[in-house]
Amino acid sequence: MLPVYLLSIVINILVGCIFVLAGEGSNKVLSLSLDNEAVRLGLGLVSVIVGILKVLSPVAGNVPVVGDLVPALANLLGGGILVFEFYRSHSTISSPAAERIGELVERNKRLAGFICIVVAVLHFIFYSILFL
Repeated sequence: MLPVYLLSIVINILVGCIFVLAGEGSNKVLSLSLDNEAVRLGLGLVSVIVGILKVLSPVAGNVPVVGDLVPALANLLGGGILVFEFYRSHSTISSPAAERIGELVERNKRLAGFICIVVAVLHFIFYSILFL
């Protein structure tokens, strides 16, 4: 499905830019639109939905269930982090598991951003490879 393919690439690049450019004041236009909590939550939810659709969509009719595995995982990773950050900032309940996950996310958010961007670029270039 071409629309899901395009959405996957664009969303992976946007999510990657959010994570990589987080806290840098040099990019005012990008930070003004992507620092909004509602935009980040919406982008996270759309990323998770696109990730699920990528897992379920066949690649050129070959394999009916596997789909594009690596871009789908990158969508799920980026969207999951954005949704988790929104939940963590708005939740009044604290748990040790959520704190550990939050620390893990904060340490590795920039790495996840680079992974999302690299996967998006590779998926754009090598669109016909089964798992990429």
